[in-house]
Amino acid sequence: MSAKNWIEFPRVEGITSRQAHADLPGGTFEREMGRDGFFGPATHFYHRHPPTGWIDLQGPVRPRAFDAVATAEASNGPFRATPVVFNLRCYVLMWNCIAAMTQLVRNSDGDMLLFVHEGAGDLYCDFGHLTYRDGDYILLPRGTMWRVEPSLQTIFMMIEAVDDAFKLSERGLLGPHAIFDPAALETPKLDEAFAAQPEREWHVFIKRSNQVSTIIYPFNPLDAVGWKGNLAPVKLNWRDIRPIASHRYHLPPSVHSTFVADRFVVCTFVPRPIETDPGALKVPFFHSNEDYDEAIFYHRGEFFSRDNIRPGMMTVHPCGVTHGPHPKAFAAGAAAARTSTDEVAVMIDSRDPFELGPAAIAREDAGYADSWREVQEPGEGEGQET
Repeated sequence: MSAKNWIEFPRVEGITSRQAHADLPGGTFEREMGRDGFFGPATHFYHRHPPTGWIDLQGPVRPRAFDAVATAEASNGPFRATPVVFNLRCYVLMWNCIAAMTQLVRNSDGDMLLFVHEGAGDLYCDFGHLTYRDGDYILLPRGTMWRVEPSLQTIFMMIEAVDDAFKLSERGLLGPHAIFDPAALETPKLDEAFAAQPEREWHVFIKRSNQVSTIIYPFNPLDAVGWKGNLAPVKLNWRDIRPIASHRYHLPPSVHSTFVADRFVVCTFVPRPIETDPGALKVPFFHSNEDYDEAIFYHRGEFFSRDNIRPGMMTVHPCGVTHGPHPKAFAAGAAAARTSTDEVAVMIDSRDPFELGPAAIAREDAGYADSWREVQEPGEGEGQET
């Protein structure tokens, strides 16, 4: 049973701001404690000290950071990709595809979402042929048979929705064409390249319950001459995403949702203008997302709320520990030092705890949890008192 009748009775106690994420009381740091991934009840605290101002943090809930791209070993198929973070319902893997696949694969455990970090090439599947480039998402429905031929060495981040499916996020009052127009979603074509595939014996590797079986065909089973319906792979590039922004209010990361599954959500951070209102927060607010672990893969640009995080890295912030901007990023936001972001990143928020794979641990930045130690200056607003 999934009840939405939260116990809610908004109250104000002590010195607060009138509006969340804006005009903070002088000498305070705001922290949001929220439920249900920014959609449930929430309280905003106004602290005298930064909520990330610890001097030590030990144990499995500490923030983690590692070089994700360095874990991506070259292999001839996605079922040999490196798991970097995972739980029972969501697997995130890195795959270095350096040559054309000589076999076909089919995942019967759930939908697969590929994100192209580097490279370009062609994908062939039951439905036809797609070209791909850096920054593309390719959503492959459960049961799709496919292979790739890179024209440039390709680094994929792959997200598997175990026993689940990816859907589009709700647009609500924004309407169905906000963030990206569904017409921007590309589907495979039964074109000349598809028809020209090699006609020979083909092996199909099928993953079910994390075990791989093999079917051998004396012909190429990607031989469709037509199809009709409303189920198909889709491709979307981050460059087609038009982010929602507000000049007076720093929006929660949930507004950047791109794909959703039952137990996790995939968000895309793309370049956008930074808030211009003098009192508005200009960096992500300190928050405790009490129902989700957060993993972020950094694709390109400078992530405006983090320090010493470069493209190709991944961070993991378990629920239970407040997280937010690094001290230098917080200071830059307070000084309105930037007018826009240039980051592109993929965030996976999961209701189930993430574990790190051995390859991720081997490439971990062991000092990441200590990187918030630098003193931060508090807000300078006036607030209100009740």
